[in-house]
Amino acid sequence: MRVEVLKCNYERVLKEIKVACENVGRSPDEITIVAVTKNVDVNTMMLAHSVGIKHFGENRAQELRDKYPELEDLDVTWHFIGRIQTNKVKYFVPICEYVHSLWRIEEAKEIQKRADKLGKNIKIFVEVNIAGESTKAGLNEVELKGFLKELRVYDRLEIIGLMTMAPYVENPEEVRWVFRRLREKLNELKNLNGGNIKLEHLSMGMSNDYRIAVEEGATFVRIGTAIFRGGEK
Repeated sequence: MRVEVLKCNYERVLKEIKVACENVGRSPDEITIVAVTKNVDVNTMMLAHSVGIKHFGENRAQELRDKYPELEDLDVTWHFIGRIQTNKVKYFVPICEYVHSLWRIEEAKEIQKRADKLGKNIKIFVEVNIAGESTKAGLNEVELKGFLKELRVYDRLEIIGLMTMAPYVENPEEVRWVFRRLREKLNELKNLNGGNIKLEHLSMGMSNDYRIAVEEGATFVRIGTAIFRGGEK
């Protein structure tokens, strides 16, 4: 992928986030762009870093494990954003600072065990299936409060916020309600804050709908296609 294409794509994303922030009186400085690097080769990731991208998000633990040795000298922050398999936790805990997709206690136990061995804390988003899609992972709204209380004992997990994925639709306005509802849930649950529960952030919005997500309060957006289009494998 040519660096000029990457730079143009990334600048377009930055511009659209700026406009979305202006629409609702926010600062673009509040938004962290996580570049989704699933199926993106290490050379392209190096180019992405050279144009200013500092956060990489991987969906597959083994792909992350395989890429990391060639990229570990880069000044980037790593995120695991895919569905968690407990037998693959050992691959991403040593590398990642953030995990965006926790929703089962067995996952929490395994992350705690691996992180404790390394003496490190992991920033965690709890995944919520706001739209109730049967094909998507995540807790439903009724389960969320109890789950957060269960997480209090896992002191290596810093529960910093909530994550969701909206259904893919042609008109992103149709899923605005999903992002708005997650923001409402975050605000409702802030009274649980204390200890390792530090609910503050919202990980929501992807290439198709990140502008709407930003308008509804996203602080982390997970963007792949809009950055890497023109260079997919």
